[in-house]
Amino acid sequence: MITRRQFCTSIATAAILSRVTPALAEPSFKVIDLAGRELQLASPPKRIILLEAHDLLTMSLLHPDPASLVVGWAAVDRIDSEQLQTRLLNGHSVSVVGKQTPDTVSLEGLISLSPDLVVTNAFMTPDGDSNPMVERLKQLGIPVAYSDAASNSAASGQASDPVAELKASMQMWGTLLNATAKAEAFTSFFDRELAKIAALVKDSPPVTTYLEVQSTLDDCCWAAGRKVWGELLALAGGQPLPGVTAPWYQQLSLEYVVSTPHDVYIASGGGWASGSRPAIGPGIDPKLGREGLERLIHGRVGFDQLSSVRSKRVYGIWTGLISNLPLNVLFVAAAAKWLHPEQSANINPDAILEAINKDFAAFPIEGPLWVSI
Repeated sequence: MITRRQFCTSIATAAILSRVTPALAEPSFKVIDLAGRELQLASPPKRIILLEAHDLLTMSLLHPDPASLVVGWAAVDRIDSEQLQTRLLNGHSVSVVGKQTPDTVSLEGLISLSPDLVVTNAFMTPDGDSNPMVERLKQLGIPVAYSDAASNSAASGQASDPVAELKASMQMWGTLLNATAKAEAFTSFFDRELAKIAALVKDSPPVTTYLEVQSTLDDCCWAAGRKVWGELLALAGGQPLPGVTAPWYQQLSLEYVVSTPHDVYIASGGGWASGSRPAIGPGIDPKLGREGLERLIHGRVGFDQLSSVRSKRVYGIWTGLISNLPLNVLFVAAAAKWLHPEQSANINPDAILEAINKDFAAFPIEGPLWVSI
């Protein structure tokens, strides 16, 4: 026996499924995603759903109009820039299929858009192929690719390699977008720039840095962990505060931060200046970012006593430099100049951004992406 509601739901779902064309009917090429899974696709996807919206930025470095291939996206706010979001959409209408957490995504909503590929990550669909949504999509013949195999909710102490992840990401998107040559060119560019930085800072002792993942007046003190943010910091010749042991992020006591000597303080901010974050991001007046940094160090009890603040080595970054793999090189370059100003005098983050915009980006990524006081 089934209820009337169950019957109506089954009819509606059947109607949706009747419009779904299995993408795996006649595989013609394979793709390796960032979880190391091999996908067989019949043709390059033309109806993609992104469960992590900022993947559209990576696509825009390889495709002239990536939003023309995207029918749905989630976690749009994590792009963290209204200007960049508008530019990436390029006038296309993309359906919002979820917010920033997995529970906001509806399987029926995904199916209704008749996707030929769903791109997700370990946060939005944890447990990989065992995730119920992933299982159901695969049963329906809709391939699922992972653009990020790591997740804050499943952190581990194992070492990771952001550079290798960037290469795997470019390889995956280059194959999906039929742009392998451009993907290889970007990877080579990324490698060259990082090699220059590494050569300059390799003989210098690491600079102890308080790198903050969420910089707000009302919630202190969230330090970047030793994975991802911490690994990128290490490439710039830095190291976290000694009390940071967590892989992703860790809340430290204000007393600890104030009493622990460190050389540099790097705050994070974004286009969505909620919670009094510094307003740092594409197209935002740099003055607003500097004012946001001033509020952080003068509006939080004890922060004006930080050793980094007293030595006037206070900086801020747009979160997109961390969350978007292709832009990690900009964070490393900027941080290297802040941490090792003498050795890194010839490093020019602005020139690196200019090269990305000139040679790869479909739509220019404007500054300020970092600020200082």
